[in-house]
Amino acid sequence: MSRSQSSPTHTRTRSGTQLTEQYIQDSFHSYLKSSLTQAKVERLLDADLLSSAEGDLMITGPALCLYFAALRSTTNPPSVPLPRHNKNADPTELSAENCPPAFASFLRVWAQTVPAIQSLAPEYQHDLARIICNLEPLCSPLDPAIHGIAADLRAVAIEISQRRSFQDRYASDLQAALDSGASPESPAAKKASFVPPPSYEASPPSSLQSSPNTQSLSLPPPSPSHNSSDVPPQSPSHLSPYAPSSSSGWPSRSPSPTILTPDSPAIEFIRETLYAALGDALERQPTLRGMLKLDPPRAYFAAVAFAVLDVATTSMTPDGSVVGVLGTPLSLEDCPLPLRRFMLELAAIGRQATELQEADDATAMKYAARGQDIPTPRMERVKQMLLEGVGCSTQHRDGENGRRSVEGRAVAFANRINGLSLGLTHLKAFKDRQDQVFKVLAGIGSS
Repeated sequence: MSRSQSSPTHTRTRSGTQLTEQYIQDSFHSYLKSSLTQAKVERLLDADLLSSAEGDLMITGPALCLYFAALRSTTNPPSVPLPRHNKNADPTELSAENCPPAFASFLRVWAQTVPAIQSLAPEYQHDLARIICNLEPLCSPLDPAIHGIAADLRAVAIEISQRRSFQDRYASDLQAALDSGASPESPAAKKASFVPPPSYEASPPSSLQSSPNTQSLSLPPPSPSHNSSDVPPQSPSHLSPYAPSSSSGWPSRSPSPTILTPDSPAIEFIRETLYAALGDALERQPTLRGMLKLDPPRAYFAAVAFAVLDVATTSMTPDGSVVGVLGTPLSLEDCPLPLRRFMLELAAIGRQATELQEADDATAMKYAARGQDIPTPRMERVKQMLLEGVGCSTQHRDGENGRRSVEGRAVAFANRINGLSLGLTHLKAFKDRQDQVFKVLAGIGSS
């Protein structure tokens, strides 16, 4: 459907009248432009960040839009007042009754945050906006519930950022915010550099067979689990993708050829390690294969998120090195400075996953000792969110006795994994290979 003003705003369904997806998309991007502009005015975001689109701005922008929408909501249950696309149109609000099915889970999670956001004192509302933008809060002590609210808003924002319709329009939203406040006499505004990733359309089998990189992209069978404590320190000078260490105890993750050479940059080493782990993700999560046919964008992002979790939990050494393709280690010291934050975050995810697993085990033992049903492990809920999105978490609770923890720990951890996945896949080295990886994944989904 084209983005024309004349496109219909409603469709008739068996359950009544629904707003069209296109109308909701147009309304969201209208609000997103104003939200990014307001964030720039309030110095929550600066022009350099908006133009570079670095960090997790693709998550921050939609989360801010949801935050400002919560402040504007005046109904119970909460609904979103939508902008009028022409001055003669009647006021319209997005509610559970007229929401398109594609956005129903987004609206449900957002609506649960609205009463909590509106009940915050103004200074805490401002701190919520700061936390969404990865800024330190100004109030101390901080209401712990604010972190849970921020986690929910960012989780919905992650869902939105994975939609192709959002990616195709995000650069213009950023540019509108950069251009705001400029006058004819002022210097030219910065230019938004955001470029959406390659599209996810499946390619015909013939194009897969003719691809010169198909062999190097063949997805390997899952590797066995390994114990990071068994890995002795390795000298960075021995880093070679074609020379696995027989004494390391780490099996080769990818037995097939790779595009790496002995002189390949570290970012390519990290990229190939994660892409090799996609095979493990598809093997361990059969749902992903079916998702590749029904929803390729979600399947790709989910597969990368599971690959990040897999590498973080099975391939990180105690000193922060990552053991990648062909069993080769890459140390933090050998990693270029701009990439070290990704390595550090990968190691942090591995540590947090271990803590979550240990807490799940302790909870299971406690409930078993009482003769009570063991609740769903938090790590399982994290994996479900990686697969299905934050909407599925509304049926689960993080705490004991059915209570959801105010910090939203499971949601926050899923966000952390998704955030690193998005950050990595938007690096140029990943973009250069994404279209080839999409073809392989699409071929698996259509087989």
